[in-house]
Amino acid sequence: MSGAAQPNGGSGSGSHLRVFEILDFQTVEPRNSTNPGDPEPIPHSPNRLTLATLIVTIPRFITINTVELIATVGVQGLTGTSQLKFRIFRDGAQIFETQTGVESDPTSEVFYTETFQAIDTNLRFGTHRFVLTVENATAGAEAAVVGPISFSALAIRRIGRTDSDESCD
Repeated sequence: MSGAAQPNGGSGSGSHLRVFEILDFQTVEPRNSTNPGDPEPIPHSPNRLTLATLIVTIPRFITINTVELIATVGVQGLTGTSQLKFRIFRDGAQIFETQTGVESDPTSEVFYTETFQAIDTNLRFGTHRFVLTVENATAGAEAAVVGPISFSALAIRRIGRTDSDESCD
């Protein structure tokens, strides 16, 4: 399966299209909505809560590739202000980390929906296991996952470029 994408959204004369092939696409959605009635406590570091797992397959002989990982996680601060660390692991090795603060003030934001993206490049052929986790880095503060949770992976490779105008460089 392949498709074309164009920088800057243009379609005028003299533009270049970059053509990509989709190698694999995987999604999981363990929770599809916010449900404060079913909170899952976030453990304190160094313990982690596994939120989602994906398996991505890179075909044989495809050495130049890109995997785009997108995660969305809904959380709630329960006490204090928690610093939450979200991590993505590939085959057991950490490849991404981000951190965000979550307050428990009921007069302020009650629920937070965190969305982030990670890019992994040039994976060897075969199957790769991506794991999304969260942990609370703040002692004495409590937070929980309340949903939604979604995690997706798009593996692509660039297969060429088409010119819409022969005079284009």
